[in-house]
This record gives sequence, C-alpha cells and structure tokens, in this order.
Amino acid sequence: MGGFALLGLVAIIAGGFVAAVTGPTGFTEGSWVAAYLVLVAGVAQLCLGMGQALLAAVPPSKRRRGWQLVLYNVANVAVLFGTLSGSVAVVVAGGALLLVALALFLAAVRRPRTQPPHTHSWYLTLYRILLVILGVSVPAGVVLSVLRHG
Repeated sequence: MGGFALLGLVAIIAGGFVAAVTGPTGFTEGSWVAAYLVLVAGVAQLCLGMGQALLAAVPPSKRRRGWQLVLYNVANVAVLFGTLSGSVAVVVAGGALLLVALALFLAAVRRPRTQPPHTHSWYLTLYRILLVILGVSVPAGVVLSVLRHG
C-alpha cells in the first residue's frame, strides 16, 4: 500500500498547488487538472491501494502491486498530458492503460477476506462502486476528448 499512498498523496498536494495557481496565472485547464489530480490520481489511488490491502483474502503479490502502481500512474500522466496537449491518441492510450489497471484492482478482490475486521460487505461494495465509477468515467472522458480535440 505504501506506493499507492505516497503517489496518491503527492497527486493530492499537486492538485492543491494547481488549484492555487489556476486563477492568478489564467491556466484555463487548471480546474480540470486540479480535480483530476485530487480525485483520480490522488483519492481514488489511495482508496484502491488501501481497499485491496484490506479486502483481498490473499493480498496481491509485490509484482502485481508494482504493475498496478505503474499502469495506474502512467495512465494518469498520459491522460493529463494528452488532455493538455490536445492529443486524443494519448488520452485514448492513457484510458486503455487505466482500464487495465482497474481490471487488476478488481481481480485483486475477487476473493474477499472473510475474517475480521473487514467482513462487512459494504466495504467491498464501496470498493467495487469506485471501480465502476472510474471504469465508466474512462470512456466518457475519451468521448469528451474526441469531441473537444478530435
């Protein structure tokens, strides 16, 4: 969970900085970048990393966590870069990587923990709802990128 927590917190802090400079600098994409950094790259990453650590009957291997961490963060960088540069192809590639990362997070909890303290099914339900929200947001974001830049 350490890498997810560290990078998630860095993204949240970066989002705060972007929000702080958006108005004074006239950065037109600033509010979207700040929201993306805080919500997707930050909070969602923290929740996904913590969720799988607490909910999976067998926590994912170090190698799988490494892949999740790399794919999730490279995907976020690609989406941010593609959006800021107006490159739909980069946004699409980032979205595809993000979907792969989300599939890995979903697979990590296919067999949830059945022993305390995380036996409440609503923890697992919330985790899966987060994955669905992110999964639905990816194609929606790609369509918006195509409409705006395509």
